Amino acid sequence: MKAVVVTDRAAGTAGMTLVERPEPEPAINDVIVQVHASGFVPTELAWPSTWTDRLDRDRTPSIPGHELAGVVTALGFGTTGLSVGQRVFGLADWHRDGTLAEYVAIEARNLAPLPGDVDFTVGASLPISGLTAWQGLFQHGRLQAGQSVLVHGAAGAVGTMATQLAREAGAYVIGTGRAADRQKALDFGAQDFVDLDNDVLEDVGGVDLVFDVIGGGIQRRSAVLIRAGGTLVSVVGPPEARPADGLAIDFVVEFDRAQSGEIVQRVRDLRLRTNIGDVAALDDAVAALNPTERRTGKTIIRVRP
Repeated sequence: MKAVVVTDRAAGTAGMTLVERPEPEPAINDVIVQVHASGFVPTELAWPSTWTDRLDRDRTPSIPGHELAGVVTALGFGTTGLSVGQRVFGLADWHRDGTLAEYVAIEARNLAPLPGDVDFTVGASLPISGLTAWQGLFQHGRLQAGQSVLVHGAAGAVGTMATQLAREAGAYVIGTGRAADRQKALDFGAQDFVDLDNDVLEDVGGVDLVFDVIGGGIQRRSAVLIRAGGTLVSVVGPPEARPADGLAIDFVVEFDRAQSGEIVQRVRDLRLRTNIGDVAALDDAVAALNPTERRTGKTIIRVRP
């Protein structure tokens, strides 16, 4: 099968190559999925799990990409809950070969059914962005109707999901980003916007929840804005700052079939829009994942036409 692999940690996405690899075999509780579309998060090339297994042994050349949508083609021993020919979407294990390939072996528990009226490209855009937003807002941030939330990176793949889900839940959403991101953030439902280069973040006043995808100085400045009992939720590692009278939580997204079902149903009901930028074929994946200019929206690799 064709697959994108990485071998050089220092090279980042520039070290990606398209090669021929053996098709994977399913282990116990695995399924083999014929990948139709794959998502990719550039930061994963900085994750140790891309380069080593759980025992810290080198596992290169490794196949990156963890989001996928496709069709089940084989079941491993003991696998239940899915069937051959079923349309699925999901999130591959961080320490295993990923989804920038024609086939992937993945645990059945990391997949959910993909309804027939949802395109594979859309399905592949949902697992990390949608579940990160869902878990950050509701599972860790305990967001309630009537609260206010500051969503950093509101025009990004995760930020647009968080904005829409928070609005639907009845929260007041303030988005942040660059000046060029303002209209997109507002189009996805932010009720106010802070240009982090030119506006004063502190003018926001108090908020109940900060959803942080930036870290550093922006996170430290955001922590002091959190009202008593509020929460700072970070997806960029352990928080460097904590609210004076609240919680600071960092988390790594985990696949959840029920939450995935909630997210995809909202897409079907037109209550949730995806933020897809470029869509490229697997043969063009290396170039597409090494853009020469800033891209907006999530790049999806369409593995099968």
